[in-house]
Amino acid sequence: MPAIRTERLRKTYGSVRALDGLDLTVESGTVFGYLGPNGAGKTTTIRLLTGLARPTGGRAWVAGVEIAANRRELAHHIGYLPEEPAFYPWMTPAEFLDHVGRAFGLTAGERAARTQELLELTGLAGVRKRRIRGFSRGMRQRLGIAQALVNRPEVLLLDEPVSALDPGGRKEVLELIERLRETCTLFMSTHILADVERICDAVGILADGKLIVEARREDLIAQYAAPVFEIEGENDHAAEIQAWAETLRARPWVSGVSVSGPGVRVVVADVEVAKRELLAAAATAGLPLTRYEMVKPSLEDVFLRLVEKGGR
Repeated sequence: MPAIRTERLRKTYGSVRALDGLDLTVESGTVFGYLGPNGAGKTTTIRLLTGLARPTGGRAWVAGVEIAANRRELAHHIGYLPEEPAFYPWMTPAEFLDHVGRAFGLTAGERAARTQELLELTGLAGVRKRRIRGFSRGMRQRLGIAQALVNRPEVLLLDEPVSALDPGGRKEVLELIERLRETCTLFMSTHILADVERICDAVGILADGKLIVEARREDLIAQYAAPVFEIEGENDHAAEIQAWAETLRARPWVSGVSVSGPGVRVVVADVEVAKRELLAAAATAGLPLTRYEMVKPSLEDVFLRLVEKGGR
């Protein structure tokens, strides 16, 4: 059984279609990256999947529970980290997790054991008696993940979990998410493509409320990313390199060219022809090169290509 499944899921606010006929399947045991620009409908999707909002149309199941049929039961199968988690600042993390445990009906012994377990998992055991008001943003995010795990969820939904963190905080939270893949299915909305490329098994790309594509990360890159070559010369010859790069645009095997100083990035339509002709063309022009490389396509290349072209 998939961890998450939706059929033509829709949500409108007046005349605005926040989510327009979402058909999505997330396999159990995966880390799923839900990508899209701001306003694409990512948060709306998560609010529907958590039962915090009611769909305008369509159906969805999370951990085998239909979201519109039994929201109370759904709460016992999922964990949720909103983009900006809220806490009682006068509490300590131990007190807060105990409070969440009470809401789920855990006994005193279960709450004490689960609190200690989660504080150690999230690296907060050493600050268990500090007031939350003094926590950094990264510590708050880790505490937010801890509270989302109190009920041992089958599916954990994370809304932009690292978007507001500094590099150190991002690293801590991403490492924690990677460790959680062994215990539950993770559904992570984000617009930070490097993070998805690092930890996600599968990807869905959303734009204007519609799902453009859904696939395993490696399959998506292999299918949609165009081959890219990068060429770099000496700074003293930047003007010559830029002028030469402009001539490449007329080549039938070139899809796009971008120039930054003495560096040229060439997206090609025919990689075999490019392998034969690109370096030869640079040599014929007499350019002093310091680097010539065929670059592995990135998820960013795929994302920009699909979103800008509307998924065609």
